[in-house]
Amino acid sequence: MTTVPSLSWLSDLSVFSVNRLPAHSDHMYYETLEEAKYNVPMKLRYSLNGDWKFSYSINPLNRPEKFYQEEFDCTSWGDISVPGHIQLQGYGQPQYVNTMYPWDGSNDIRPPEIPMDYNPVGSYVKYFTVPENLNNKPVFISFQGVESAFYLWLNGKFVGYSEDSFTPSDFDITPYLTSGENKLAVEVYQRSTGSWLEDQDFWRFSGIFRDVYLYGIPELHVQDIDVQAQLDSTYSKGNLKVNLKFLQEIKHDATFVANLFDQHHTLIESANGHLQKELNTDFTIDVEKPELWSAESPYLYTLYIQIYNEQGSLIEVIPQRVGFRRFEMIDKVMCINGKRILFKGVNRHEFNSRTGRAITKEDMLWDIETMKRNNINAVRTSHYPNQSYWYELCDKYGIYVIDEMNLETHGSWQKMGVVEPSWNIPGNKPEWQDIVMDRAISMYERDKNHPSILIWSCGNEAYAGEVILNVSDYFRSVDPSRLVHYEGVFYDRNYNDTSDMESRMYAKPADIEAYLTNNPDKPYISCEYMHAMGNSVGGMNKYTDLEHKYPMYQGGFIWDYIDQALVNKDRYGNEYLAYGGDFGDRPTDYGFSTNGIVYANREVSPKMQEVKYLYQNIKVTPNKTGVTVKNDNLFTSTENCQLQYALLHEGVELYRGLTEVIVGPQSEGSVMFEWPEGLANLPGEYCVHAYITLKKSTLWAEEGHEVAFGQYIYRVTEQTDNQILNENIKLVIGDVNVGVHGKDFNVIFSKQVGSLVSLKYAGKEMISTPPAPLFWRATTDNDRGYSQGFDSGLWFAASLARKCIATDVKETNEGAEIAFTYKFSIHKELVVKVVYSVSANGSLRVRTVYHGAKDLPQLPIFALSFKVSADYGQLEWYAMGPEENYIDRLEGARLDRFKNTVLDNVSGYLMPQESGNRTGVRWVKVTNNVGKGIKISSTHEPIECNISPYTAFELESAQHHYELPNVHYTVITVAGKQMGVGGDDSWGAPVHDEYLIKPDKDMEFEFEISRL
Repeated sequence: MTTVPSLSWLSDLSVFSVNRLPAHSDHMYYETLEEAKYNVPMKLRYSLNGDWKFSYSINPLNRPEKFYQEEFDCTSWGDISVPGHIQLQGYGQPQYVNTMYPWDGSNDIRPPEIPMDYNPVGSYVKYFTVPENLNNKPVFISFQGVESAFYLWLNGKFVGYSEDSFTPSDFDITPYLTSGENKLAVEVYQRSTGSWLEDQDFWRFSGIFRDVYLYGIPELHVQDIDVQAQLDSTYSKGNLKVNLKFLQEIKHDATFVANLFDQHHTLIESANGHLQKELNTDFTIDVEKPELWSAESPYLYTLYIQIYNEQGSLIEVIPQRVGFRRFEMIDKVMCINGKRILFKGVNRHEFNSRTGRAITKEDMLWDIETMKRNNINAVRTSHYPNQSYWYELCDKYGIYVIDEMNLETHGSWQKMGVVEPSWNIPGNKPEWQDIVMDRAISMYERDKNHPSILIWSCGNEAYAGEVILNVSDYFRSVDPSRLVHYEGVFYDRNYNDTSDMESRMYAKPADIEAYLTNNPDKPYISCEYMHAMGNSVGGMNKYTDLEHKYPMYQGGFIWDYIDQALVNKDRYGNEYLAYGGDFGDRPTDYGFSTNGIVYANREVSPKMQEVKYLYQNIKVTPNKTGVTVKNDNLFTSTENCQLQYALLHEGVELYRGLTEVIVGPQSEGSVMFEWPEGLANLPGEYCVHAYITLKKSTLWAEEGHEVAFGQYIYRVTEQTDNQILNENIKLVIGDVNVGVHGKDFNVIFSKQVGSLVSLKYAGKEMISTPPAPLFWRATTDNDRGYSQGFDSGLWFAASLARKCIATDVKETNEGAEIAFTYKFSIHKELVVKVVYSVSANGSLRVRTVYHGAKDLPQLPIFALSFKVSADYGQLEWYAMGPEENYIDRLEGARLDRFKNTVLDNVSGYLMPQESGNRTGVRWVKVTNNVGKGIKISSTHEPIECNISPYTAFELESAQHHYELPNVHYTVITVAGKQMGVGGDDSWGAPVHDEYLIKPDKDMEFEFEISRL
């Protein structure tokens, strides 16, 4: 009977697939053993990627309804690229929303209704001729990802319909093919019932955004393979259970041969036999003492399954990677191969700044190598199944995966942060069970053979209820070798059994400890933590410190891996990275999609420095004479690594050594340094650096790559007399100005301005704008989420408006001292004093004293800021670095000398904000291209410095980097202290108390300006 397609399917809960083939494993298959062994492109697969004819309609009424008919001429249509999103190829507009549904405020609907006035339709046409090698074979078509629903025709005949954007849809097109040219027509709808289930925090697109291909099958074809590589309780005996599901009827004399090879291409074990007449065949292979798979050592065997017909001819070869590993709960702790696992993870959207979620293999390779190089060992596929190639990479490179089904209904139960589940879906509504379960089945069947997947996830932020509990029970019934995850039960404990582990989002460290100290039933993971929006990831150590304190704390997944920002153009045609609202999209959640530790253009952000250090499995603790190496790896020793160590004096490397370091897993060892005699005799500051580096190149890093790092700082003291006597210095006290003049320098202070106004070295003016107290930093995303502008905004005003109430001048033995006292309108008791001491050599010692007052809000920064010419744009630091750091994001920084430029010191956070700070500054040189300029030095305690082309107020006023003014100055901000950046979340979590600045406490700091 001919099926007649209907638009009603788009909002019919009972129709989510028509004529779609059952989901199956993502295995490859070949016609010869040689092709299978050398991993050549499948000859039985024919790609339909590329240019398609395309027509865009704003809603179904305006679509070319009969475009699929053979006589309908589409040749005059424009072209669109497949894979790709419609909205990124000149049609419609991308829209970013977080929790709310994209039609909120425009359409008064409830599920499963969908908007029909604005429901963009993409009409795709592809003309193709079946390649010769697929002739006389059954031919199928596979759509790997289409958002969100589509109808399919071939040569005018209706083929099928499917929803679920992120799992494959396969159809048998054999009956509809003709010799010569074929016309394939696909009608894609942006809105469908599935849209209610795909309310993820991401850009809303539509279209055919993953691969499309034809595939032919031989006379006997394994449609699905189920490989279970099991271990016994001693982890020393492997049992490989394999089920083959055939598509066609099997002849009695058909046979199979299965050979298992190790990584050295040595045959380990074999199995063979006759194929059963029914469509399923099972066999097992026992392996004694198999090499085990883990993220540390991702050992993969290769199973070659060969199918022979009744004439004994080889018909099909299936190569299947196999990893023996056992993941289980032991005494309420998740274990991999008998050892307690720690997830050092990230949440990862598939994203590219130019192509959205239509990412390439090159993107995926860059991602996985970046993760491995930065000690990330786990990924949660937020919040949908990824491309199959990603799981292949995770198998091969070693990444633990939480595979998450395509389900999120956030906007149905949480409105503006308030939990209100009156119309939550799927909840306990049985009519939603089948469409939700279909998504679980599709994910499981495709991905089940990947050893990297340890946990199935029932989706994200869809509240709780019977429907999701049934999904969890389904996963357990078909796959007892993995555990099941679902965070949403936190909101309704009636469905606690949905998740095998306690999983929470953005719980504070204290809340996690409260759970872990109260005799919990389940181990704990933070499925989302460290909301890395903008300048963030402060206080991450508070979470990683829990790893060794509580066995049932088993790590977490940073939100998230990559910024979701799209390339756009400003009014002048210049490209920039855009966030929500920049495309005229409304409603929108603006910049809330920019949460990555990697920028959208795939450049590593400064936040990664902290992540890499806190996620390192090897802890390196040096002192003056040696180093302790603690190997927290579960299975691998340090035999593939080496220890490099260096001694630095005042940031200058004196010596570097290299030695072996072999420490077994879960063990500790020590190495003594071999310093040359008399190496550290000079007075001053010394720093021991110790590095664990790769002895040879791996899949993911070159030889010498730093795996782990530690440092030790100490001083050798000596009494010195640095006093510079007042010789040849002239103090001139005028009516308005105070001048201090010496050999080749001139300094002028203005009583009228109330500050230093001129500093000339060799006739060159260094001061473009006088120094002034600064209490405001350019608001970070986390500051904004915490309403710092509302709560502490008076410090913004205080930074712009002050009154100098006193100028004091006195001559000293060393030179001259000029002091300015300031009061502020925000509080009558608030006083700041800045004292300049000029020495005979022309250096200025600057001491800033803050006298606090009660009833003031938290202080963002306590600093002194001034401008010099932008010609002075080269920086050399002796400080903590090399990347920016803050008092709560300091663990991964190291004391060293490094160079950058003022322009490069502005980090690429999508919305301009505070960035580029360095703590522990001993000195920083600010010079022009020929090395002339000034040096800012600490005197007693290290200071903080931020040197930028922009003031805090210029950054504050810009919503995008292109809105910032042309660069005219170098802005030097020297701080006694800046508050931390925070990161527990970005919508209200405060910076932890110890990283705040108390406004009622007296403070002071001092630094020196000298010539270069």
